Amino acid sequence: MTDTQGKKNITGTENPSSLDEGEQISSENIGLRRKGVYLLPNLFTTGAMFSGFYAILAGMDGNFDAACIAIFIAMIFDVLDGTVARMTNTSSDFGLQYDSLSDMVSFGVAPAVLAFSWILNEIGRIGWAAAFIYASCAALRLARFNSQVDSSSKNYFIGIPSPAAAALIASMVWCSHKVNVTDQLAFLVATTTAMSGLLMVSNLHYRSLKEIDLKGKVPFVVIFSIVMSLIVVTIDPPRILFIFALIYSFSAPVLWIKSKFYKTKA
Repeated sequence: MTDTQGKKNITGTENPSSLDEGEQISSENIGLRRKGVYLLPNLFTTGAMFSGFYAILAGMDGNFDAACIAIFIAMIFDVLDGTVARMTNTSSDFGLQYDSLSDMVSFGVAPAVLAFSWILNEIGRIGWAAAFIYASCAALRLARFNSQVDSSSKNYFIGIPSPAAAALIASMVWCSHKVNVTDQLAFLVATTTAMSGLLMVSNLHYRSLKEIDLKGKVPFVVIFSIVMSLIVVTIDPPRILFIFALIYSFSAPVLWIKSKFYKTKA
């Protein structure tokens, strides 16, 4: 009788610890199966990724106007997904990671492919090197952002955000792709593309608009500025957006140089 009981314990058929362990694993599996994702913000993220994917295809096909517009549409979706997630309290780790993957497609790969398809291919290795610098820096910038998301300030970004860098490249292509291609222009675009990438991984502080509370009251000047900006953009979207992107891109370096100058003077 004792031998029979020992055999049962060895096989685990009546071992209480084995049964408890099995029940625990089973309950964990049920919990994993029941865990879902928030639909609304991730729909906007998917829309941003689709726009970026379309921009890649359109750029490779030589349809540069459509590619540039698609990148700006991706930016609108990117703003909406974060805004909706915060307003509806549906932020999640899944949404954060999914948003970064979408940003890599729309604001990392798409602008690099767009610039290369338009003009960077004309200067060989320098062209694809500039495009790769931009894409790889976008990946590094997104990885750094995710690793510092809990400690980052709402008032500023460290390094230019990838949508702003993409806006600079897309608007540059949008307002210039119909001009005659020259080596000088190609090298200028290569320099701009590479510098945009390096700004993404820099330690320069760029102003953020995340501190604006959309649920609460905002100063009248904020509403007025937004409305006026939209009106100005409609006058000549490619050139006005390029000017805005240039101003934002240079804002942090100019402020950094200004602060160093005043420190030296003091």
